Amino acid sequence: MVRIARERIDDLFALAVREASGDHPELADRYVVLARKVGTRYNVRLPAEYRELYCRGCSVFWVEGRTVRTRLRSGRRVRTCLACGRERRTQVRPRPPPARPRTWEGTAPVPRDKGAVALPLPTEDDPDEGSEEG
Repeated sequence: MVRIARERIDDLFALAVREASGDHPELADRYVVLARKVGTRYNVRLPAEYRELYCRGCSVFWVEGRTVRTRLRSGRRVRTCLACGRERRTQVRPRPPPARPRTWEGTAPVPRDKGAVALPLPTEDDPDEGSEEG
């Protein structure tokens, strides 16, 4: 049942996205309400990408400029629903630093080679090679 509920939630949000830009944007709001009801009934959390798409106060599907206003204030993204006025603040995360090479516990990282090292190969003419006198 949980798998079916997740599929229905996915389908309802796909319909909401399609209808938000079409002739009936009020249908998008209805699809969000239905998706939230399905999630509540079957105890299924909505995925994070869907939770960003609607107002938690009035269940209006957010369309930038039409139903939601987004502002950046001091490291936070503030989204204001234009239907009910509710604000939603989320932290704007900085990009993570580049990954460092993994090290073994308590040891320094192994330096990487700058390039290939050419080693001299022994030739058949080498006087030191192959002559066993002594």
